[in-house]
Amino acid sequence: MKVFVFDLLPYGEHLDHLKVGTELPFPLTKRHFKPAVAARTYAEHLDAWAELDRLGYDGIGFNEHHTSPYGLMNSPNLLAAAAAQRTKHIKLLIYGNLLPLHEPLRLAEELAMLDCMSGGRLISGFARGIPREYNVYGVDQRESRARFDEAYEIILKAWTEEAFSYQGKYWSYKDVAIWPRPLQQPHPPIWIPITTSKESIDFAARHNAPITPGLGARGLAEDIVRYYAKALSRHGFAITPRHLSIGIGAHIADSKAQAVKEAGPYHLYFHRTLFSHGNITETEVAKRTGYVGDASMDYIRPENLRVAARSREDFRNMTMDDVARFAEEAPWGTADEVRDRIIAAAEQVGAETVLVSMNRGAMPQDMFLEQIRRFGREVLPALQAHKITRVPAAEGVEA
Repeated sequence: MKVFVFDLLPYGEHLDHLKVGTELPFPLTKRHFKPAVAARTYAEHLDAWAELDRLGYDGIGFNEHHTSPYGLMNSPNLLAAAAAQRTKHIKLLIYGNLLPLHEPLRLAEELAMLDCMSGGRLISGFARGIPREYNVYGVDQRESRARFDEAYEIILKAWTEEAFSYQGKYWSYKDVAIWPRPLQQPHPPIWIPITTSKESIDFAARHNAPITPGLGARGLAEDIVRYYAKALSRHGFAITPRHLSIGIGAHIADSKAQAVKEAGPYHLYFHRTLFSHGNITETEVAKRTGYVGDASMDYIRPENLRVAARSREDFRNMTMDDVARFAEEAPWGTADEVRDRIIAAAEQVGAETVLVSMNRGAMPQDMFLEQIRRFGREVLPALQAHKITRVPAAEGVEA
């Protein structure tokens, strides 16, 4: 197995005191932003990423979000470039650039630069983003998928063709040959994060691109993997553990109760304050805005639709009792339990890679580093020695 640490890089100070009712105001205006806190947050996470490299983790996961303390990675490429200079071996997973919102030729150039600067350590994830970003950038959500498809085609042409021209609906180019080209040929690996959308799964399968399925719920992840396997088969590919990664939160402590006591407040802050800040999470609302289609979730089993619906109330009303119940089934607790639960989750999905979250709720730097080091000593070697050989959810699936 390969172990990446997925880092949202949240603003390093809790802002619950600014909430109006259950909502953090949006937009969160300039007077609430402390430049010194942001500078400290970047410096601390760069130190953490260097520690991940030193301890032998396989990768760091970056992402792109805007106008929220949820995460300060407005440009994951910029952060990955900084990380490339602080690390020597670890993979840099940008998960991912939001293709519909940006000029694709510029993205192709930046990612080629980053692959060269890092010595070929880039994994390039491409994502559509969330509705908040479309509102901020003034892009019609109904154009999201078409823009994504067009940008993806342009980036692949820029990376792989001697020179290319392209005439599209949103972007057009004539006689372009980019310099530099990616170090990895014909191009860096491309991964696609998946929440629930059938159209996104179809896209990944058509391009034989690895995915990260679902939002952490096992039943939903199994539905996604099953549909993905069918789609891969339709395009002449066979699913393997290398096609899959799973996202999972972990916290090591001397006991389950101690893990809840330590990590619980930060887990609550993430879900109650940060997760849906300024954003639509509900799938039904996203259908009305044109971000997802009416049939986008018709492959999901009825018992998993509640999780897929992504109601804000599920996040905003969370309590410590809910956290404790969550922790009973999660890799929170002793190192042995964390190890065994992560292996079991990877085996159930059939995923070769795990993306471990250790600090989604802006925990103190000393706690974050202690988790990185303890996980590195007590869990990481066993995970890296474990081999995933099956994709159980896809067994017996026919195209």
